[in-house]
Amino acid sequence: MITVAPRPLVVEDLRVRYGGVLAVDGVSFTVEPGRCLGIIGANGAGKTSTLKAVMGLVSRSCTGMKLGDVDLARVRARDVVRHGIGYVPEGRHVFGGLTVATNLELGAYSRRSGLRERQEEVYELFPVLAEMRRRLAGALSGGQQQMLAIGRALMSGPDLLILDEPSMGLSPKLVGQVLESLLALRERGLSVLLVEQNAWLTFEASDTCLVMENGTVALAGSAGELRHDERVRRIYLGL
Repeated sequence: MITVAPRPLVVEDLRVRYGGVLAVDGVSFTVEPGRCLGIIGANGAGKTSTLKAVMGLVSRSCTGMKLGDVDLARVRARDVVRHGIGYVPEGRHVFGGLTVATNLELGAYSRRSGLRERQEEVYELFPVLAEMRRRLAGALSGGQQQMLAIGRALMSGPDLLILDEPSMGLSPKLVGQVLESLLALRERGLSVLLVEQNAWLTFEASDTCLVMENGTVALAGSAGELRHDERVRRIYLGL
């Protein structure tokens, strides 16, 4: 079974600047152990920049950024995964010329022990990947590639899974399958930081949510509260 340590992610006063543009301005949040924090917002709101900042993929400043007692602000981007964070980037980025099984094995580069056990756990979570383990990843459908991208991130045995727009380009049926997988992972105690434009998916998967606008947090609250907020319903749910 996938087991994780109870370590919160705490981000305080995060800022990301691209030249003269302040893309993220003073954002703070906490992802509690075993919980899911969702971030929604329009294109350009600063959602992806926030995730990349946590992963160390962009230059950033902050008052604090810790996973448990690990100071992520001092961790090099290439070492973040070793400290317990799995990352599923926007667009999936699987290795199309390699098999499903090899893609999963590459996800375990930072933690080789127990590789086969974790691979079988991924196949249990996504049975279609087990059926296609010898197929080239480039031959999979978009939904199957998304499952593979999530499975690859799980191969490092993370405490926290970060996902950027996992529903992008998927049919409603496949979006439902992504939701099912996220809920199953949460039942196993995994913490999740989810960025999505699909507000429905975010509210279904998350305990708490942030609404970002122009690099700042415009609204914050429980998924239930924001789901019934008149402004959120009008702008993000089309109700």
